Amino acid sequence: MSVVRDHAEPLAIVFEDDGLVPNNILPFLVYQGAVKLDPKQPEETVESLFEENGWSGTWRNGVFDYLHYHATVHEVLGVARGSARVRFGGDHGRELEIKAGDVAILPAGTGHQCIKASSDFCVIGAYPPGSKMEITRATPENHAKALKTIPKVALPPADPVTGKDGALMRLWRS
Repeated sequence: MSVVRDHAEPLAIVFEDDGLVPNNILPFLVYQGAVKLDPKQPEETVESLFEENGWSGTWRNGVFDYLHYHATVHEVLGVARGSARVRFGGDHGRELEIKAGDVAILPAGTGHQCIKASSDFCVIGAYPPGSKMEITRATPENHAKALKTIPKVALPPADPVTGKDGALMRLWRS
């Protein structure tokens, strides 16, 4: 039985490079309420979904409260518990409320920062195979390096939520 709600389709947003946060020409994706969580094991539900779709290196935590991005890797964040207000795309990006069952997919270079979170907020993060995650702060020096690194990041083999036929495959390869 699938843990993904029928007809799950993400919101897609392209964030502009603001001179400090490079973002990406690929759209940031957020599936709202896409995952049917097991109330007894919500973290395991999200971890299993990502792993079934070839995303690995899973971890459990929150989202850092400082602006950062990953220039070397795409990242998926699945909310297992609670909720948070997260700014995606840098200081000129967009604040979104993410809650249990939501999944955000961040193309390499997408700025993100937790603004406020519930006390029970737990997010599961994961990465496409063969990726090396590095945390990058928004500085002019890091921005210049990231502009060279981001185009070299390989596209993932599958959408972490809906697999090889998922929206990521359609939206990131078109």
